[in-house]
Amino acid sequence: MTRSSWTAALAATLLTTGTLVAAAAPPADPVETLANTAHLDFLLDHASPAGEPGHTTYRLAEEPELTFPWTYADARAGGTFERIGGGQLDPATGHWSQGAYNADDVSRAAVVYLRHWQQTGSSASQDKAYELLRSLAYLQTASGPDAGNVVLWIQPDGELNPSAEPVELPDPSDSGPSYWLARTIWAFGEGYAAFEAADPAFAGFLRDRLRLAVDAVDRQVLTRYGEYTVADGLRVPSWLIVDGADATSEAVLGLAAYTTAAPDDAAAAGALRKLAEGVAAMGGGDPDAWPYGAILPWAQSRSMWHAWGSQLPASLAAASTALDAPALLRPAVQDSARFVPTLLTAGGADNGWMPTPTERVQIAYGVDSRLQSLLAVGEAADRPGFGELAALTAAWYFGANASGSPMYDPATGVTYDGVAADGTINRNSGAESTIHGQLSMLALDAHPEVRERAAGLTDVVARDGLRLVEAEAATSTTGAVRAPEAAWTGESLWSGSLLALGPGDTATFDLGPSDAPRLVEPVSWLPLDGTARSAWTASGRAVGALEHRAGAQGLTAVPGALLPLPLRRPVPAGASSVSVTASRGAVELDALLVRPDVSRLALAGDDGARAELLHSAAATPRRVGVDGPGTVRVYDGSGRLQTTRELTGRTTITLRPGGFAVVSDG
Repeated sequence: MTRSSWTAALAATLLTTGTLVAAAAPPADPVETLANTAHLDFLLDHASPAGEPGHTTYRLAEEPELTFPWTYADARAGGTFERIGGGQLDPATGHWSQGAYNADDVSRAAVVYLRHWQQTGSSASQDKAYELLRSLAYLQTASGPDAGNVVLWIQPDGELNPSAEPVELPDPSDSGPSYWLARTIWAFGEGYAAFEAADPAFAGFLRDRLRLAVDAVDRQVLTRYGEYTVADGLRVPSWLIVDGADATSEAVLGLAAYTTAAPDDAAAAGALRKLAEGVAAMGGGDPDAWPYGAILPWAQSRSMWHAWGSQLPASLAAASTALDAPALLRPAVQDSARFVPTLLTAGGADNGWMPTPTERVQIAYGVDSRLQSLLAVGEAADRPGFGELAALTAAWYFGANASGSPMYDPATGVTYDGVAADGTINRNSGAESTIHGQLSMLALDAHPEVRERAAGLTDVVARDGLRLVEAEAATSTTGAVRAPEAAWTGESLWSGSLLALGPGDTATFDLGPSDAPRLVEPVSWLPLDGTARSAWTASGRAVGALEHRAGAQGLTAVPGALLPLPLRRPVPAGASSVSVTASRGAVELDALLVRPDVSRLALAGDDGARAELLHSAAATPRRVGVDGPGTVRVYDGSGRLQTTRELTGRTTITLRPGGFAVVSDG
């Protein structure tokens, strides 16, 4: 998945049609572990390229057949799946307007088989990893001005398709840095580390191809190392791959694995350090206001966070360990300790907060990215509490999601393509979902305690966290409701209609009853150097005055930004509404983000399994009640364990500002 394709469609998956029909993956024998590559095996197919200038691979003359995973697998009657390419099929040629297979999936499938081989000793997975890495190398341009870059799409007959329809940038796809270049580095790095002892000749080939890819990053991206620019007033690094900390983080994962295995390669270690510093520079913001300590994924927007591709903390954990650089870990710890509890109590790994939770489809790529990050950061920072958050995150696969049904089948290795906010499941199971489902299961198998906890939590019992109050739903107003000129601003997304307030206009918003304080962040359009102001009250008491102004545009798509601004004081307990007066200029409100000062998520399962997460957004310590029997572990705002208590009945605990607690049945 790339940001250009995602933002164009604002959807979790692409649904296409075709004519290639194949049987579903055969059920695997029941095993204690969760990982099962059967469905991913089913997606694999073969092509024998005739050869094109600049494209070759390891032992191509001796082994001309290459292995690739089909991009999509659409559900069909009787539990079968139809393997599908990308875009539209031309029946006359058998070509797809994009292609049958793509480098993003080839690279990530290789990572699955590498990890499965390393974790289980499977010779079959070793063979598949070898074949997929050979295929990925064929997609890499090996000579000429674009050497090191990667062609994204290839047809069923092995013909490369550098310029696909719909267009992906860059076009041609090997003409510049890209997500698929970053993911190629990920696969080559982990491939070298795995094959170094098992097959030194092949590992040497992977090393050479990794260096070729790093050379491409050096000349196309890292020439700007150390330079910063701004995005609507926020200082951001200029040396991220496609301006994405998300894309860059996946290259960092591969370079960290390679550097650990080949510590004497100074060029690779240097690239790793520079790229990791760029990712880290996208974090470290105020954890008490949006985006609540998250590392932002895209330098071109300070108004967007997305779950897919959010392995940014995991990459910093890997780089910190490989380089012995503890400073790289700090923004990853903040993301894990402060943002993740906010995300979980709000609903989980949504596809997009832009800046409101607007794209609420949830997919395995997002859940897996969050899971991988929590486990990696927990180990690197010695924060066992992040393992507890990882179990709550992974429970999504087993039924703790909007549908209430499992999203992963361990008997077949099928991971469904996503679940919508209304609980509708997309029962297709394409390569990306299958890959990230398997990466999650391998991670859980490597952490049995987390696995057992996650698999036992199958139901969402209660949730009280961040929620959205639309501005157009004002209970009273002298302003005007109208549609924005376009929902997509170029860097963020209006959640619906907007409420326009002129000088002196007022509006009141219903927050519902509450016996606890709540934090409110109005989301409004902030013009470049705007002069508008608004005053906010609750129960007749002033709770904040806002200036609706964005900083310098910098590299963003448009001047101005759609952003939440926190009110200075919480809305007090007992207040059921908040009111605003536009005191100067024109104020355009999108929505209000409303958070309880203590958020909660309760999950349960069979045999009495239960877990409850409590998270404080308050500025002072909070006493909160919890119920036993069970165990409660209380953590501070950096994820450090403060207290552990055995519960026999109801008791009270103290949450520090930003801290969280987990109550479990054991």
